[in-house]
Amino acid sequence: MGLSAEPHIPSSEVPPASGAGLPGLIEDYAMLSDLRTAALVGKDGSIDWLCVPRFDSSSCFSRLLGDDRAGHWRITPVEEVVEVRRRYRDDTMILETDFHTAHGVVRLVDAMEPHPDHEDLPTRLIRTVYGISGSVQMRLDWVVRFAYADSVPWVRRVQEEESTECIFAVAGPDAVVLRGEPLPKPVPHQRAHEAIFTLGAGESRAWVMQYSWTAQTPPAWVDPAECLRRTERFWREWAGKIQYTGPCEGSVRRSLITLKGLIYAPSGGIVAAPTTSLPEALGGSRNWDYRYCWLRDATLTLLALDSLGCGAEAAAWRDWLLRAVAGDPADLQIMYAIDGRRHLLEWEADWLTGYHGAGPVRVGNNAFRQRQLDVYGEVMDALHLARERGLAETAESWALQRALLHDLERIWRLPDRGLWEVRGPERHFTHSRVMVWVAFDRAVHAVEEFGLPGPVERWRDLRDRVHAEVLLDGWNDQLGAFTQYYGGTELDAATLMLPMLGFLPGTDDRILGTIAAIDRDLRHGDLVDRYSTDPGISPVDGLSGREGSFIACSFWFVNALELSGRCDEALAMFHRLVALANDVGLYSEEYDSDTRRFTGNFPQAFSQLAMVDSAALLALNTPRRHEQDRRDGQVSRHHHARRHADDGHPGCS
Repeated sequence: MGLSAEPHIPSSEVPPASGAGLPGLIEDYAMLSDLRTAALVGKDGSIDWLCVPRFDSSSCFSRLLGDDRAGHWRITPVEEVVEVRRRYRDDTMILETDFHTAHGVVRLVDAMEPHPDHEDLPTRLIRTVYGISGSVQMRLDWVVRFAYADSVPWVRRVQEEESTECIFAVAGPDAVVLRGEPLPKPVPHQRAHEAIFTLGAGESRAWVMQYSWTAQTPPAWVDPAECLRRTERFWREWAGKIQYTGPCEGSVRRSLITLKGLIYAPSGGIVAAPTTSLPEALGGSRNWDYRYCWLRDATLTLLALDSLGCGAEAAAWRDWLLRAVAGDPADLQIMYAIDGRRHLLEWEADWLTGYHGAGPVRVGNNAFRQRQLDVYGEVMDALHLARERGLAETAESWALQRALLHDLERIWRLPDRGLWEVRGPERHFTHSRVMVWVAFDRAVHAVEEFGLPGPVERWRDLRDRVHAEVLLDGWNDQLGAFTQYYGGTELDAATLMLPMLGFLPGTDDRILGTIAAIDRDLRHGDLVDRYSTDPGISPVDGLSGREGSFIACSFWFVNALELSGRCDEALAMFHRLVALANDVGLYSEEYDSDTRRFTGNFPQAFSQLAMVDSAALLALNTPRRHEQDRRDGQVSRHHHARRHADDGHPGCS
């Protein structure tokens, strides 16, 4: 590019970093992961969220939920950036961001090195900036705040071998070390560190920040270039296992890589999202901590990975499940910490203002105490599909399932909080009742198809009773649709899942009626609300304020269209929803169609896996893929939905 003759700004005249700069938009972020925790990097080159050493640890960079003073690590040009281009490097979680300025182009490369087999190695965050063309003046701002920005560390420079130095920041049990050149210097009266440097074409600078288990000595020096090579090798080898041929292949692969990045490797637990308190609607109270393992989200994530060739995660997740739910089945929770810990007490970090002022900032999630009967069905469905795909059943795993079924026999008639974890009254939610049916149905098939021991006649009787009950009490003749809960008139997008679960074929008149009702009342273009939160309507969740459309529900609508025979519509809608992802292929929990912005925690496993699930269903329509499924004996994620099609209810095959 041509260079301007304008002189660079002298370092002494470089404007200081903003003392209260707000974070970017949710869709401006990309995720890095080392399979233990995750960092969010904005288009401005700022890492604004990082919890160390685990997803659910306290944060050391919290700008995402406050401002500059809450902690961040920014590397960006001093002068105005006229264009930003970024992407992940092929099938890896290495992020490349190109900053274009009037004087040249620089490339920032960010990564976290995964080390799933070495629990004692610290978190390593690697940042390298390369001069691509011209000469660009850069700044590095490093502001560490532990304990969700409530703890300012004691920072000192430590002399190391060969006249090198590092910066060691310590506060109580937390410590991080920063190495690189140039090493930032303290900014007077700001409790921050800053470096100003110029980068020419062909030049590079690199830094590594590591978490330290001890406040006494920094962890050993590591070569940033070698860390980057190992990171790239890990992700390429893992992504090489993905087996998918179908629509939007690149986007599907990115979603699978993102889902892998949400797994806590030491235990196999899968977090719903790496963030807390990103609002479902600005100005409302719908801010929740999602850095935990919901059995529902984890099972669906497992199925999405396993159905497309990433089966090693299945055994690890089952081991995590056996540990987490060990004990009295009556104590089954809907969610656990990533290590299986049970108590996730909720509190508010009231010193943080929240994302763009949208408080409260919550840590922990009191939903762990809720009764949600659908979880039984999710667990039984996941373990049954694992059996169908060749994961050998163990005595411990089947014993767990029988114990869960025994407990479900005791409580299946009770109301619950439902899929959406409402904080209003308990009800008989239609989706929950269907998942009770799923639990007994999969148990029956386990006995009939795999010869596992159990009271199959009793389970079959309960399955049929629940099925008849849902058809009677979950159906509303006036609406011509299944409702959110028994006796209600509200709709719920979760009922779109009935044909996917095999409860009814997708061409059944009751399913068609439900699709039509949701299309009329909950769908806005390609976006589908999970239920109505319009003003004047008291939502079942007991909360105030509206929320965005639920991205996962929008993909469920695609699935319902596909299974009802409206295949061209399904495929077209799928392509438009895929385009809704941000520039690096990530989705949040919800989307606000009025402002055209992401809302809710980010990136959201539920949204990424819903996209993958729709892609897998649509891909079944290709003759080559269908024949491959028959040839290699694989059972697709949509086995139960297709079972009805094989029984004389044609879909789009």
